[in-house]
Amino acid sequence: MDHQLSLLKQIAHGIAAQFGSSCEIVIHDLKAKDLDNSIVYIENGHVSNRELGDGPSSIVLETLSHHPSKIQDRLSYLTKTDDGRILKSSTMYIRDEQDTISYILSLNYDITALLTIDHAIQSLVSTDSSEKDNTKSKQPPKITHNVNELLDTLIEQALALVGKPVALMTKDDKVAVVQYLNNAGAFLITKSGDKIASLLGISKFTLYSYMDAGK
Repeated sequence: MDHQLSLLKQIAHGIAAQFGSSCEIVIHDLKAKDLDNSIVYIENGHVSNRELGDGPSSIVLETLSHHPSKIQDRLSYLTKTDDGRILKSSTMYIRDEQDTISYILSLNYDITALLTIDHAIQSLVSTDSSEKDNTKSKQPPKITHNVNELLDTLIEQALALVGKPVALMTKDDKVAVVQYLNNAGAFLITKSGDKIASLLGISKFTLYSYMDAGK
C-alpha cells in the first residue's frame, strides 16, 4: 500500500470539504509509466471538467523535464478552463525519501464570480476614471484534458512566441520554437517529435540538433 498516496488523498478530501465545490484538488502520479493517465485522484473535477484517469497538465511535463533540485512549489497563480473561467491555482511537488518527485498535488479554485464582484466594486470606488492600467497581463495557461490537447496548446504557445507563420520562419525562429517546446517538456509526449518536425518542415535529425542547440 502506498501510504504517501493515501495521505495525499486524505488531505485532498479535507481541503475539498473545507473550501467547497469551487475548489478542485488533483493528484498526479509521476511514477506511473503511462502519462496519458497521470490523474490518480480528483475532487470537484467539474471545475476543470477533468476526471480520474485524464492526462497531465503542462506543469506535469515541466516537472519531468527538469532536475528535481531545480523545482519549487508554485503557489497562487492563474490558470483558465476551456470555457474561459479563471482559476487561482497552486502546485505542490511531493518527494520521496530519495528526493525524487513522485506526486503533484494541485489546487484550482474557481474565482470567476469573485473577479466579477471585484470588478464591480472597483468601478464603484474608483475616483479617477482617466487612470488606466497600461500593464499587459499575461494570459493564464489553459488546463488540458489529455496529452494530445496539451501538445497542441504548447505548439500554439511556441508559434505565438515567434509571431509569424511557419512558412516565413527563419532557422533561428524554428530553433526558438523547438527550444520552447523542449523546455516545456513537449518531447516527453509520444510521437511529438514527428508532429513538430512535420509542422516545421524539418527532418528528425534537424529537430534533434535544434534541441541540442539550447544546451
